[in-house]
Order: sequence, then structure tokens, then C-alpha cells
Amino acid sequence: MEKIGVVGAGTMGRGIAQFLAGTGSQVILHDIKTQYVEDALESIDKTLTRSVEKERITPDDKQKTLNNIEITTDLKDFRDRELVIEAASEKMEVKKKIFQDLDTICENDTILASNTSALSITEIATSIANPERVLGIHFFNPVPVMKLVEIVRGLTTSAEVVEKCREFVADSGKTVVEVQESPGFIVNRILIPMINEAVFLLQEGVASADDIDTAMKNGANHPIGPLALADMIGIDVCLAIMETLHQELGEDKYRPCPLLRQKVRACQLGRKTGQGFYSYS
Repeated sequence: MEKIGVVGAGTMGRGIAQFLAGTGSQVILHDIKTQYVEDALESIDKTLTRSVEKERITPDDKQKTLNNIEITTDLKDFRDRELVIEAASEKMEVKKKIFQDLDTICENDTILASNTSALSITEIATSIANPERVLGIHFFNPVPVMKLVEIVRGLTTSAEVVEKCREFVADSGKTVVEVQESPGFIVNRILIPMINEAVFLLQEGVASADDIDTAMKNGANHPIGPLALADMIGIDVCLAIMETLHQELGEDKYRPCPLLRQKVRACQLGRKTGQGFYSYS
């Protein structure tokens, strides 16, 4: 697959666009406002420039990647795409509306994927006429760096679509795991409750944020502490995943920590807002 569309120019969308363009795919990156896609392209340019400065890529690699990215605010530009990956906000109603629109624009054999962290692929697929072409392709942040991709099979996803996407993602250089749909899939089902428990420790005054993270880095050999990781993921994303786990699985062990909610209400979402469990300036 060479012609790819990415819906959503936020952190994940721009990361997916940059990565796939870097592997040679022709990528169109979409968002609802021109400013959003222009900002995304500028961010990709800066990220690639840093990689050149650190000699991870050559200036020629950077230019080839940028040449492979187009930006748009019109989903109709996706009519010839072989694969469209949705990376919009983690809200079911938003995702279903995007898929409804794509269903009327794209060819019947276009594969439609969601980068959702935890939401039901099966439910998203009900928004289109032929749900067998819908699956989850879940990248991890930062996309160009993180090796893993979860390929998520919904109840109605065809085996052919799963295999085609698994092969495409593996050929791009990522490590692929296949998941039968379940809330949070594999990584977030394990990871986000751990982060939530770290937030409970902080709320209860058991230890400072720095000491909690230091303990997990040095006591569990984690490369980054859970609270710093929450800031990198986005505290709003962590809360949304915990709410999905709690709602879908119905167990109190998935109850979101009140401090997690407070942080979101205060718009202290982590690195992307400059303030989370730590300050970023």
C-alpha cells in the first residue's frame, strides 16, 4: 500500500504521517482547520531537523519524507487512498462520524483503520456499510521511535484485511502483535492501570512524583517513571482509557483516580500543555 490517508494532525496523527512518509508511502494528512495541518507539518519539519542534527537521518532523508506528505482540510482528497488511518480524539462519536464520512468518499476496497487506544473497533465499524474492512492499527507515541504496533481485529473484521495490514506494518519495520478486540488491547490494559495506581500514590501522599518515578525506574528497571510517562502520553488520554476500561469491564480496580480527573479539568495534560505531574518550559 502506497497511498495512505491520516485523519487528525495531533501528536499521534503527525507521528504516523511522518513515519509512513519516511518509509516511502505517499501520505495525505487531514484535520478540520488549515492551521492545525500547517502546525503539524511545521512540527514534523522541526522533528526531522533534530534527527538530521543528531545524524540519525541525512538531509536527503528529511527532504524525501517531507516530499511524501500533503496536507488537507477536505476528506474528499482521500477518495483514492488504499488505507486511511483515523487518529482523532478518543471519543466514540467523533470517530464514528469520521468513518461515516469516509464511507461515502473512499472506494469500497479502501481499508479504514483507527488508531484508538482503547475504544471498540467493532462499534466503530457499525458506522459504515461494509464493516469487514475496519480494524485497529494502534501505534505508540512517539511513533517514529516506538517499535510496537497492535493490529486489532474487531468482531466483523475480515481475515484478509488483518493479514494485509499486518504485512504492510511489518514491512515498514515495526514489530506487530495481533489482538482480538478487548478494552485497552494488550499494552494499555496493563500499562494505564499501573499509571492510575501511581497517581493514587501521589494523591494519598505516599511519595512525591519524583520519588514514585525514581522507584519504578530503579526498582522495576522501567526506562521512564509512570507519572512522567503519563505526561508524555497525555493525562487526558490516560483518563479516557481508564474510563473505557472501567465502563467496559465493570471492575472497581479500573476506577480512575480523582487526581487524574482534576488534572484534566485544570487542563494540566502533560507535555502538550506545559504542565502535568511535572512542569515543562
